[in-house]
Amino acid sequence: MRVAIDARELVGKPTGVGRYLRELLREWGQSTDARRHEWMLYAPSPPDVPGAFAGQVRLLAGSGGTAWEQWTLARALATDRPDLLFAPGYTAPLTAPCPIAVAIHDVSFAARPEWFTTREGTRRRAITRWTARRARRILTISEFSRREIVEHLAVPADRVRVIYLGIRAPAAQAAVPREPIVLYVGSIFARRHVDVLVEAFVRHVGPALSDARLEVVGENRLPGGVPVDHALTAAPEGVRARVRFRSYVDETTLRDLYQRALVFAFLSEYEGFGFTPLEAMAHGVAPVVLDTPVAREVYGDAVRHVALGPGTPDELGRALVDLLSRADARHQLLSKAPAVLARYDWTRTAADTLAALEEAAGAR
Repeated sequence: MRVAIDARELVGKPTGVGRYLRELLREWGQSTDARRHEWMLYAPSPPDVPGAFAGQVRLLAGSGGTAWEQWTLARALATDRPDLLFAPGYTAPLTAPCPIAVAIHDVSFAARPEWFTTREGTRRRAITRWTARRARRILTISEFSRREIVEHLAVPADRVRVIYLGIRAPAAQAAVPREPIVLYVGSIFARRHVDVLVEAFVRHVGPALSDARLEVVGENRLPGGVPVDHALTAAPEGVRARVRFRSYVDETTLRDLYQRALVFAFLSEYEGFGFTPLEAMAHGVAPVVLDTPVAREVYGDAVRHVALGPGTPDELGRALVDLLSRADARHQLLSKAPAVLARYDWTRTAADTLAALEEAAGAR
């Protein structure tokens, strides 16, 4: 089987979809079953791929945006004629000359259109719906997302396959002391309420714990770059100095933050899966998340849940202070983490994804 992959999310600084695809390729590079197939990776500039795929990249000039996908990639596929196109990030060329398997991680753009600009929301809804209706297999990452895809994209439930993501155990590192750090990692969207996290820190954590710090790592993707740190403007200088924003850090720095933090906060009201709280758990960091259906499905009782509403900053502030102050409270959560993390294994994820791709190609 000749499998084409849209690999543009591996260009630059991979996050989200890029990390998902990189983990799949890492596993497939070591898989006897995957090596039976021929792989062709397409990208607008050199992507960060595992060594096993380094010689299988085809560079196609362009920016890697919608025009690149719909015209440049489509023309390359028409020339190369693969048996299948795997689109790991929601959409595929409308004129792809082969069967499609697509990964749709969530449908926030359809379920909550108010979170997107009119232009961006319209583009996402139109192309993702078309891709979903044409795809032979739709892969998603939770039962919650499966229900949402069926409802909002109007596709048959039997074409949507749930394959959970994996989590890797951290490599052995020299022990470093934990510090009273609250950590957030992830792109900043309206649905993740980073502004509420900052407010909770300013109003509760900073005044209660003089050595506590808030570290926010993620690109601000709010429409127009709306700031999320307005709660800091009225905060005392000593509190403001203990809040740090970074749009991106390398893997070494991120690993260091996970090793030193005590608490992880992720206030997302809508996710297909929500990877970073699991990553925090694996590093021994106690997570606090919003109480949502997908959070209950993915994290179980290994996290502290808080409700979304007018009282969220106060409830969250109390939870953060409690977990920062009490080792026994953190231990109670983290003692439940191994059972949760055992559900998520990249080797299994990659094997199940490969099987779904083979089914999609064979369905022609």
